[in-house]
Amino acid sequence: MKLTRLPQAAAGAAAASLMLLTAACGSDDSSDASSEATSASPSPEASQEAPADAAPDAGATGTYTAGDYDAEGSYQTPAGTQSVEVEVTLEADGTITAVEVDPQAEGGNSEMFQKKFAGGISKVVVGKKIDELDVSKVAGSSLTSGGFNAAIEDIAGQAQA
Repeated sequence: MKLTRLPQAAAGAAAASLMLLTAACGSDDSSDASSEATSASPSPEASQEAPADAAPDAGATGTYTAGDYDAEGSYQTPAGTQSVEVEVTLEADGTITAVEVDPQAEGGNSEMFQKKFAGGISKVVVGKKIDELDVSKVAGSSLTSGGFNAAIEDIAGQAQA
């Protein structure tokens, strides 16, 4: 009986080791000065304005003005500051129904990673609430998520009802 448990224990230990290794090597927290959104504008479909006394709070949960929104988020890489354009379609409850990331990098690793990120982000965020997102790594790209998260924070602020 103990012999059948040994492979299970070894598999569990291997899985735990792999998770720790992935966590240590796979993420790069570049949020210190790299997650600042630089520009944003809602589409005409989302032109309802919040009351003057209501300050948008991107971290708050609540209702949103349904529509299409876009923002640009920047982040730091070893090659310098990079940015991505993010377009999101939101429902009034904050559910993301569509997302598109437009890579802005030109050449090198940044361009490659932004393209990978753009190709995989939809599977990660569509159907989720915007105020619950905290993307850390998509399709092997961990730094691009800094720009994406900055743009999402900006969009959440724009869309607060």
